[in-house]
Amino acid sequence: MPSTTPDFFTEIFRTATSIPKDVLEVCRTYPREANVMLPHLEHTMLLEQTGAQTPRGQLWIVCRTVHKHDSLSVDFVLSCIEGPLGSLPIFIFTPHPTEVLSEYIERRITALARATLEVIPLERVFAVFAQENITRSFANVWTQFTRITLASNAEYYHAKLTYCTKHSFRQRQGTVTPENIMYKLRRAEPQDAVRAAPLLFGFAAESEPYTLTEQEALVETNLQIAKGELWIHDIWRQNEEPEIASIVSVTRTSETVAAITKVYTNPAWRRHGCAERLVRRVCKHLLETKESVVLYVAHNNPKAAGVYRRVGFAGLGPNDGPTPGVTSWLELGFDRNVVHLGHW
Repeated sequence: MPSTTPDFFTEIFRTATSIPKDVLEVCRTYPREANVMLPHLEHTMLLEQTGAQTPRGQLWIVCRTVHKHDSLSVDFVLSCIEGPLGSLPIFIFTPHPTEVLSEYIERRITALARATLEVIPLERVFAVFAQENITRSFANVWTQFTRITLASNAEYYHAKLTYCTKHSFRQRQGTVTPENIMYKLRRAEPQDAVRAAPLLFGFAAESEPYTLTEQEALVETNLQIAKGELWIHDIWRQNEEPEIASIVSVTRTSETVAAITKVYTNPAWRRHGCAERLVRRVCKHLLETKESVVLYVAHNNPKAAGVYRRVGFAGLGPNDGPTPGVTSWLELGFDRNVVHLGHW
């Protein structure tokens, strides 16, 4: 049964195919903002429709408002879903602007947290990721309800969501490399796994608390290669064997938007333009079929922001003011003595 107030209500959905069409339509209307959950939702719907096995224990909580003449609008979608290496954080999507939180939004966030408390085990809510003000509000209400405090280093990830389109994409001309260095940009193949895994291991090592063992990194590498998600930048000097200089993962792909993640360069090949070269190549490929490519770039990583800005991602210039569609997102983690840490 839905949980109601006079003007809005929350509903729990334990299968993707049971989610109302208007909710799915709102997510598809805002595919960049909803990218954190829309591709998984669509993939799960396809699995359910074909009778394939889906992860257990996942669910979605939707908050909708009732207007005059009984029309409905979607305010929030919260997901509790599973990834290939474990549980993912609680993700929250909203179509509303969130620079300033109104009473309207705060009341609905409280309702989301209350619904979450009713159906999700406390230890499962190890972190929440959403637009910054939504995260802070939800975490505050969650702590009030559960008495579970934030982790000692609670700010797991603080980043801008940015995007590149066909219009903003910048095709660099005349990339120069030393005469004795050659390279190739391509999608990774199964035989690349052992060479690529150390780069995923290195990326995870810089992504506390979601570190991996070397064996876990190899497992993730094989999974990404099998799904065609991993791209690599081969590089070699004359008369030497190729090395993998950089990696880029393509994940969370919906009809019009794809996300790139896990951009990482072998320390031995940094300052050679490898990450920029590979990101540009992957974006060019994706923009042949997608309207935009999205990524998150940490606020405290200006070098990465510079790379993405030169490729054509919006709102990353040092003097750029507010840019439509570029928003600040925040992941906060809860006390790891109480919760069970997942991975993403």
